[in-house]
Amino acid sequence: MSRTDGPTGPRAAGQEEAGEVLLRMEGIVKVFPGVRALDGVDLEVRPGEVHCLLGQNGAGKSTLIKVLAGAHQPDEGVITWRGTEARLPSPVAALRLGVATMYQELDLVPDLSVADNIFLGHWRSRWGFTRARAAAAEATRLLTRLGHPEIRPHREVGGLSAAGQQLVSMARALAHDAGLIVMDEPTAALAADETENLFRVVEDLTASGVAVVYISHRMEELRRIGDRITVIKDGRTVARNLDAKTTPTSELVSLMTGRRVDAAFPKREENTTDASVEALRVEGLTRRGEFRNVDFTLRAGEVLGIAGLVGAGRSEILETVFGARKPDSGRVLVHGQPLRPGSVPAAVRAGIGLAPEERKSQALLLDLPVAHNVTLASLPEYSRLGFSQRAREIDDATEKLRELDLRPADPRRLIRTLSGGNQQKAVVARWLVHGCRILLLDEPTRGVDVGARSELYRLIRELAASGVAVVVVSSEVPEVLGLADRVLVLRDGDIVHEAPADELTEADVLDLVMEGSAA
Repeated sequence: MSRTDGPTGPRAAGQEEAGEVLLRMEGIVKVFPGVRALDGVDLEVRPGEVHCLLGQNGAGKSTLIKVLAGAHQPDEGVITWRGTEARLPSPVAALRLGVATMYQELDLVPDLSVADNIFLGHWRSRWGFTRARAAAAEATRLLTRLGHPEIRPHREVGGLSAAGQQLVSMARALAHDAGLIVMDEPTAALAADETENLFRVVEDLTASGVAVVYISHRMEELRRIGDRITVIKDGRTVARNLDAKTTPTSELVSLMTGRRVDAAFPKREENTTDASVEALRVEGLTRRGEFRNVDFTLRAGEVLGIAGLVGAGRSEILETVFGARKPDSGRVLVHGQPLRPGSVPAAVRAGIGLAPEERKSQALLLDLPVAHNVTLASLPEYSRLGFSQRAREIDDATEKLRELDLRPADPRRLIRTLSGGNQQKAVVARWLVHGCRILLLDEPTRGVDVGARSELYRLIRELAASGVAVVVVSSEVPEVLGLADRVLVLRDGDIVHEAPADELTEADVLDLVMEGSAA
């Protein structure tokens, strides 16, 4: 299916002549050993527009971006820039042409300063000396434009939060004075106010004629700032020039997945175990400066949602329950038995599993195969007399990968080569292989496309129906309300409200997390 008759969108003020094309990519093909990652992708971007690129994890979006950024060379196809054929043999060539890219996985140098990262590779020197003062002043100007003048130019990037590092990456893109900026999941690590700042900057850029290629799995963001949408599936363009404001979500999902997804959240299934069994109890759990006197219970087969702003203490609570952090006071009980505080091995032995927010840095060994990552929590089960039972390990991993529809379901493939959604499935598979009965999910769908989200939602429902107790932390309130049986609302480290999910609305939760008032 292909469409080419969509409107240009409302942002006419910053656009050049009607119908002018800034970038055109035609018939782009990229083949890796054993994989045809791009199989004839077409993309057309006009000056001053936000062009949204939509597709499932593994559809080819990242590969297409790397071709545009000069990091990959296409095997076939033509790229034209302002009507002239362009060759991009390197990232430097792409930058010189006017294409700046903000990757989802930030390519910053942690030991260098903010200013050095912003101007790395393109700040001119005078008589062999770097113009450090001018660089610092310009870095401050760019960060002020982004609404964050408090980020100092001389500070090491490695000491910044994930959101702070994302802002530095944005400033670097702005520093190139580009005609086209590619933004890959730019709001993944941003709080609500920081996301609003980003949207303001995007509107300023497009008003001045700069084009933005915007990649996000959050449909509300595409509606908010997008003009046109191109959808790719399995390395091919399946729709072009769709109106970002009016194209129904059901149509976009169908184009991405090749099937109809009628409901975002599957119906709750009947719990096949004794729902009266208390799987987890948290009493008075406190970590100074993070959260205070947290109390809750979790029963077998129940899904408990935790809603709150970034920095409210959500992730810290899960990590403390899992033993990755030690509480200052309070205790955790699993099936009535106190859990040794600050001990991950004790939590794992008790049947607790955690899928953390930052899966790449906190959960995965990126340079090892999928099978080793899936069986990581169960390694003693795959050794006998000091010898690894590799065949059984691969068989068990393969079985779980097929159950979760991981693509490709190749247990020997390096896990870093998988898309974000498939990496998340591998983390969940780890705990299913281990047989955990309490599963803690921190931002389980971050960076995961609509189709993969639907699969993860179904999986969570099936796990709960089988008696697994699940805690879901998410920045997306509809996700918390759609998945959870019961919701805790967290504000500044305190639980300010607890209620069944069907008794809360999105507005109720937002009022609570912002104001702490009663619903």
